[in-house]
Amino acid sequence: QVQLVESGGGLVQAGGSLRLSCAASGRTFSSYAMGWFRQAPGKAREFVAAISQNGRMPDYADSVQGRFIISRDNAKNTVYLGMNSLKPEDTAVYYCAAAASLWAGSGEYEYWGQGTQVTVSS
Repeated sequence: QVQLVESGGGLVQAGGSLRLSCAASGRTFSSYAMGWFRQAPGKAREFVAAISQNGRMPDYADSVQGRFIISRDNAKNTVYLGMNSLKPEDTAVYYCAAAASLWAGSGEYEYWGQGTQVTVSS
């Protein structure tokens, strides 16, 4: 069992930056690939970024490539999402999730956090 708790969301102006954190419980954190997803009001949940178990292989959605950076610290059981050059369309609830594989589809992620709100004003 893995419990995930996100933090770091908030209100920021367009062009600004935020760093989200996701703290995981349990001793098996390093055995999971970790992903970030987001869901805007009235829209489906979408993939944002994922990172392999050892942190060496990130993957990004085209919409955030070059602006967001995913990283993890297995010693701290934490995954991060650095978000730069934020746009109003990045406004959403952001969720972290754990999966057995970096290439897992969203339906294959086993554990999910409760989400943290990110609001980008224009």
